[in-house]
Amino acid sequence: MVQPLPAQPQPQPAQHLVLIGHGMVGHRLLQALAERGALAERGALAEREVLAGREALAGREALAELGSLTGPGASNTSSAPSTSGTPRWRVTVLAEEDVPAYDRVHLSSAFTGATAQQLSLCDGEFIEAYAIELRLGDPAEGVDPAARTVTTTSGAVVPYDALVLATGSYPFVPPIPGADATGCFTYRTLYDVEQLTRYVGEGARRGVVIGGGLLGLEAAGALRTLGLDTHVVEFAPRLMPLQVDDGGAAALRTTIESMGVAVHTGVGAHEVELDEAGRVRELRLSDGRRIEADVVVFSAGVRPRDRLARECGLAVGDRGGVAVDAYCRTTDPSIYAVGECAQTVDGRVYGLVAPGYQMAETVAERLAGGSGRTFTGADTSTKLKLMGADVASFGDPFAASDTGAVEVLFSDGREGVYKKLLLGPDGRLLGGILVGDAGAYGSLKPHTGRQLPSPAEVFIAPAGGEAPGADALPDDAVVCSCHNVTKAQVRDAVTEHGLTDIAGIKRCTKAGTGCGGCVGSLQGVLDAELTASGVTRPRGLCEHFTLSRSEIYAVVARQHITSFRELMDRHGSGGDGCAVCKPVVGNILATLAPELGIGHVLDGEQATLQDSNDLFLANLQKDGTYSVIPRVPGGEVTPEQVIAVGEVARDYGLYTKITGAQRIGLFGARADQLPDIWRRLGAAGFESGQAYGKSLRAVKSCVGARFCRFGQGDSIRLAIDLENRYRGLRTPHKFKGGVSGCLRECAEARGKDIGVIATAGGWNLYVCGNGGARPRHADLLASDLSTADLFRTVDRFLMYYVRTAERLERTAAWIERIDGGLDHLKAVLIEDSLGIGAELEAQMDRHVAAYRDEWSAVLADPAALDRFGHVDFGAHDALEPGRGRPAKLADGSEAALFKSRTGEVYAVSNRDPFSGADVIAGGIMGSRDGVPVVASPLHKQEFDLRTGRCLDDPDVTLPVLDLADLPATRF
Repeated sequence: MVQPLPAQPQPQPAQHLVLIGHGMVGHRLLQALAERGALAERGALAEREVLAGREALAGREALAELGSLTGPGASNTSSAPSTSGTPRWRVTVLAEEDVPAYDRVHLSSAFTGATAQQLSLCDGEFIEAYAIELRLGDPAEGVDPAARTVTTTSGAVVPYDALVLATGSYPFVPPIPGADATGCFTYRTLYDVEQLTRYVGEGARRGVVIGGGLLGLEAAGALRTLGLDTHVVEFAPRLMPLQVDDGGAAALRTTIESMGVAVHTGVGAHEVELDEAGRVRELRLSDGRRIEADVVVFSAGVRPRDRLARECGLAVGDRGGVAVDAYCRTTDPSIYAVGECAQTVDGRVYGLVAPGYQMAETVAERLAGGSGRTFTGADTSTKLKLMGADVASFGDPFAASDTGAVEVLFSDGREGVYKKLLLGPDGRLLGGILVGDAGAYGSLKPHTGRQLPSPAEVFIAPAGGEAPGADALPDDAVVCSCHNVTKAQVRDAVTEHGLTDIAGIKRCTKAGTGCGGCVGSLQGVLDAELTASGVTRPRGLCEHFTLSRSEIYAVVARQHITSFRELMDRHGSGGDGCAVCKPVVGNILATLAPELGIGHVLDGEQATLQDSNDLFLANLQKDGTYSVIPRVPGGEVTPEQVIAVGEVARDYGLYTKITGAQRIGLFGARADQLPDIWRRLGAAGFESGQAYGKSLRAVKSCVGARFCRFGQGDSIRLAIDLENRYRGLRTPHKFKGGVSGCLRECAEARGKDIGVIATAGGWNLYVCGNGGARPRHADLLASDLSTADLFRTVDRFLMYYVRTAERLERTAAWIERIDGGLDHLKAVLIEDSLGIGAELEAQMDRHVAAYRDEWSAVLADPAALDRFGHVDFGAHDALEPGRGRPAKLADGSEAALFKSRTGEVYAVSNRDPFSGADVIAGGIMGSRDGVPVVASPLHKQEFDLRTGRCLDDPDVTLPVLDLADLPATRF
């Protein structure tokens, strides 16, 4: 018997959803609805409107069933209408600001030039595809729950079937005299940033931030970025009182004050005093002290924006916030509230974006017809960088001692590092605080509430051992709190979609696309899953080479290959290379330059292989400026040189800092200023310190036998000789040295790749040490060496490392990877078991003979020097194939122009959408799966040069510019 075909689902009439507020959480709600197929698409609206009239009553009844609960706390007695057929919600968004939703988490980047477009979270195509009526600059003025209408400030009356309040919060301004004077600001929106930046540009020199919490310190960093002398005033006895304890706050304060920001805690603001024109003159504190100021920024917390709810009779919390139930419904079942305006069932108002996203998912699930998802509380763990300092807290870092909690603590006041873990009586991890070094955050946070798989010391102590990997995490551990993604979800995505990289995990799960703090954990989960599944990851360097870095080195040396193009033609898989293989090959060619007869690292094709650091021979900073760090061998510097550095810093307005490697760092230089700065420093006897390269950074020393009564060797002289011998050597990763004049180890030599300690019998040589996120004490390679034997052994060590290490592999990781570890190194380097000792020494001698200061070489080479200045644009003849150049546009913004090796020219915005810095032109041009791309030099996201689409985060795009619109003048 032939069965009849099942009836096709009929389109439902589109019901009307009104969203009040278009911030990050409000926009996430729209995305979540679209992901569930619950938004009416533009093409389907006409058909729905035909049905709308005759089914309006049925739609109202269905909505009544959707919200049958009478208020927060009531039981779930019904669910939303079925989503059979086509999606049913058409949306009107009422936004107070005149720009669509943007990334407030990175609002501070607007101070360094990020535009509303670059911070935007809202794709115009998304709004168009779902026919969303986005009313910018027309916020809601009142809500009438009985009539189910919203009235806007323009007088428009908008009906709704369901209403979502996503109104966020407003800054709290303490009620002190003068708080509304000219020169007083809040820090919450793009408008605030624009107003503050404009006012500071009119001549302000001193600024005070009232509030030392998260936003306050971010505001202080912004004032400092704008060039103001900055003070922070916090009423609590410590900075960030809600996130860190006294120890963590002390470490944070040390770092912030070292950057020139004055911190005042345990005191409040009493009055803003004004000058004759009514402008800010100074701030008087509650203890009577006065701080001269031209600008006062209030960042003393926020309050929920719940006025609409109060005025229309919805229940609100005692301390503010629209009261909602576990489904984020208010006391009116057709009205929801999400984000910072909502008081959730646990009685809290959450000020972080991750809980807001979870509330948005809950409401979207409900509106899409589901009823299983609820919101009853959220993880408030945070990891961020404030004014250069890592700060992280997770779980309950303030558990009372009377609960039996035990502290495991590591503190280093010299380095501004503080780490505390709290363990319960049963050994469960209750919470923790990490300041100055938050590298363990990704490993620790998923274990909150669980037994740690290893002793707590392993996670926080400098030499605690290897922390457990992702295989120690349970499947239900949340690895991405921004999007509430568990380890199991990541594993499933890897298996179901055949993922082999982080970019794929981001696309499929959204994990890693929020704050980014979980990327390390995601990589661990990915590696563990691929290993467990028997999947062999490609052994080669990248899609362009099946050879590893060490194999490429051997091929180039053996076959005398002198260019990237030759290597690609003979051993590559085709294409133009990428941000992985190009710098590696450029590094290898520079290392072998004396053997191959190659010149400067910026000669010809080699310039196209260099990342922005090596291209401009300076370290790129987060705002697109560069640091200049001259070499100071052994830390020895003359008074005349110190004066010269000071004059350069003064004349160019550069921030100046003594670095941890006993050098002087100058920060904030533009690329076009670099040659003049180098010229002046060179005249004072300085040369490049190569702080930008994968090479020797510095050899640190104590004063040794010259001055110290305990010194057994001249550590200063040896450090200078070591640095001058190995300067300029390009290696798989950076390497550092240290020389201590006695066993007291004041130069911390055992934390270096090459560490030397003087003894009564000569010098002890230690190798493969490391500080940073994974500290490792160096191993003793040889004892009581003469100076000549010491240099011979170091020659062999470095050249063997250059030959056999892999891409970006520090010596600490290298020794742990190679078979035999230290014993193998002793056999090869001391006993010459491979018979290559003399060869390694001779290669080092050739390097030393060929050394030339890279700054001086650029200054003497017009072609290389030209990259730092302006050239005629015209017919694009000045563009180098495979390299980008910036071009000024009529509106003051910049384009980034690229020419492929086959002659195609591409033009995109020079503004990196993730950081807001004008840096894209300095990125490496290459190809990915045959697509021409450029990699941002800051964090290496790749963009399709044809469309601007980010291949690592499809929600982000880089504006593509029409070449016909670009000026044919100069860039």
